[in-house]
Formats: sequence, structure tokens, C-alpha cells
Amino acid sequence: MKTVLLDTPEGVTARLGWDPAISVHDRRRMIARELVADRLGCPVDEVRIVREAPRGFGYHTHLVATRDDVDVPLAITTASFRAATVVAVSDPGLPLGVDIRDTHPEPADLARMKKHSHIFDIDRTADLVDHWVRVQAVLEADGRGVRVAPEHVRLDSGRRRGWIPDRTMKYGLVDASRDGWVITFAYGMLPTA
Repeated sequence: MKTVLLDTPEGVTARLGWDPAISVHDRRRMIARELVADRLGCPVDEVRIVREAPRGFGYHTHLVATRDDVDVPLAITTASFRAATVVAVSDPGLPLGVDIRDTHPEPADLARMKKHSHIFDIDRTADLVDHWVRVQAVLEADGRGVRVAPEHVRLDSGRRRGWIPDRTMKYGLVDASRDGWVITFAYGMLPTA
């Protein structure tokens, strides 16, 4: 599988990989190994990617990188849609979310986007998908996932920042779209005076 380096916020490295013959779990691990090895400056075969042990029922586990049986202090964030996967590696303290969609949503997905969207012209599919991917990236960075409805996410008029009104955290938004995929990174921003 060939991967492509994406434009990302500072402190984040990410790649997009696409291959329908490889399972989503294998794509995630392959891309993560490549990114972590590059970050550590070591051969890919020295890096092992495992799924962390679940802490309880319903807990969504994350990927963890190890080298010589020692955890590598990097956070691995993933998003997949159909046969494409984005994997990002960052400092573990950085709130980071990523979302990916293609430019041609299924009718059911399009109906869901329209139902939860705040944009005025919901019949412009490209604009709707762009908005939706940013909203989903903010939800991922927030960490509460489906416990927060998409319509609670707010974006500024330029869609460069997003937030959820019940939290003080603001998220910068970076568009990394390419090759027919709409990709957005949402990263936590320190408050300014």
C-alpha cells in the first residue's frame, strides 16, 4: 500500500493510505508503523503497533506504538472511510481529531448530514460534506464522540476554528483534502488573552 504525506498542524505528522484489498485494521497499523518509525528515525520492523487493552465495557481502544517492548510516547489518531485511512502521530497531550469522507456520500449519509447541519444551503453537496467533516473532526478531538450531537458543534464563518459551547477548548481546523477525499484535522488551541 502506498501512502501520501498530508499537510497537518504543527507537531502532527499524518499519512493517507488507500487500498481496498487491505482491512481497515491492517491499514491503520501499517501506516502507524511507517509514521512512528519515521519519527523515531528507525527501521519500520523495529516498531510494533498494538491496540491498548480496554479499560471497561464500551471503551474505545487506541493504537499504541512500542519499540523494544517499551511504549513510545506518541499518540496515534486514526480515521477511516471505505477503503481509505488517515493516521496521525502527535504529542499525547495534544487534543486531536481527524475525519475523512469522499466527495460522493451515500443517500443515507447525506440525509444525516442535512439533518444535523447548520449551513443554509444544504443542497450544495460539496459544501455540506466540507462542513460535516469539520464538525466530525471537532467531535473526535473533544473525545466525547456520540454523546455530543453534531448540531452542538460551532464553526467560525471561515471554518478555521470550531468549538462546543459547553467547553472552553477551541479547535483549529486544517483542511488536508486530496485525491478525492475530504480530510480535516481539529487540534486543541491554547486560550489567548
